[in-house]
Amino acid sequence: MDNRVDGGWITADDESAVVGALSCRGLVLVEGLADSADLLRLARSVATVVPHRDSASDGVTTLVDLGSDQNGAFAGFSSCALAPHTDRSGVANPPALLVLGCSQPATSGGQCVLIDGQAVYDTLAETAPDALTALCARRSVLFGGASGHLGAVFTEYDGGRVTIRLRQDDLVQFSPEVSRWLPTLRAVIDQHVTELDLSAGQGYVLDNHRWLHGRRAFTGHRVVHRVNANPLPHLGIRTGIPTSARSSAV
Repeated sequence: MDNRVDGGWITADDESAVVGALSCRGLVLVEGLADSADLLRLARSVATVVPHRDSASDGVTTLVDLGSDQNGAFAGFSSCALAPHTDRSGVANPPALLVLGCSQPATSGGQCVLIDGQAVYDTLAETAPDALTALCARRSVLFGGASGHLGAVFTEYDGGRVTIRLRQDDLVQFSPEVSRWLPTLRAVIDQHVTELDLSAGQGYVLDNHRWLHGRRAFTGHRVVHRVNANPLPHLGIRTGIPTSARSSAV
């Protein structure tokens, strides 16, 4: 497990630094987020907010533990661990960015789990090319239930860049060939896990087409705010796994 996150912390009002980190690594660690208004201000400085089913009218979703019976699509409103995933996998065009801020950390646990999809892709290309081929197969995974999106874990788009799409709950169905390689995929994901213990006022912006994210189980009254968004076109932020990271064998 890789416990290190490169880049250091950037203040929420440093727009150029946020854009630079997103363009380079697809992830930026942010501090100075006193409340959901600060988070929304950060999101709007670099992106257009995309409403979520669970968000308020301004696009901000507040994630708190609403009880142990929350599961599936509502597991974020529980205190349980969340397996690494990408947001909105069940729609045809998931939002490109996830903006998240912590207003109140848990009493214990609740660490953010982050995995760079580029590292996962590269490792699979080097050590398990047959698995990568299966994970790139079109129409091999149904995300989000019967009315969801039929696609693949890895999909080429936009002139050769690759996007990752994943969920690991009861709202996903994998083809037999993909199911065969899920233990390999999960083992590689585990190799590249980074844990981030957020304090109040800290958060991150990540490329939802490149990075997986999850959460450790927690106790206490943890309050986290989330916004989905798409980068403002004039900023030139390209999302997904860069072309140079692709395997020529796939």
